[in-house]
Amino acid sequence: MNEQTAGHRDPRDELPEHLPALRAFAISLTRNVSVADDLVQDTIVKAWTNFDKFTVGTNLRAWLFTILRNTFYSDKRKNRREVPDPEGAHAASLFVKPDHDGRMAFTEFSAAFDKLTPEHREVLILVGASGFSYEDAAQMMGVAVGTVKSRANRARARLAELLHLDNGEQMFSGVDGATMAVMSRSGMNAA
Repeated sequence: MNEQTAGHRDPRDELPEHLPALRAFAISLTRNVSVADDLVQDTIVKAWTNFDKFTVGTNLRAWLFTILRNTFYSDKRKNRREVPDPEGAHAASLFVKPDHDGRMAFTEFSAAFDKLTPEHREVLILVGASGFSYEDAAQMMGVAVGTVKSRANRARARLAELLHLDNGEQMFSGVDGATMAVMSRSGMNAA
């Protein structure tokens, strides 16, 4: 590992802090909790064995997200012959049926989010839900910053269209704290 500078913790000690965000990103990519957990585990193993390539003082979360993303797409290329879940029947079975307005709104959001292209879901998770800058997301995705901004704008517009939102209308306005907690536990943030 690169020599540590004063004031920086060993990045291996920081790994647990990034697990929830990695898991949420993995769920958004895979749309399957079990597969997402396996993807996070593979990411941690790869990061642990390659910490000598990490530069202390740089963005560990971005480095981990890049490993996770690359692992996901590598696995996807390897497993093209697997049966997909395009209707989301299996993924839908992982959620509790809605029993109040907030959960119904989230169910509508989740269904609309699933209709987005993988590129649009990815960019919204990175810059919207995970809070990465356009520059960090561009580096992780291996594209230009302008491409990230364009994809994010198109993804937001498409999501608003799928949800039949008026210009400027918020999907989760008026949703209580308990509902937001349910949404957070499901791996999605209401951005």
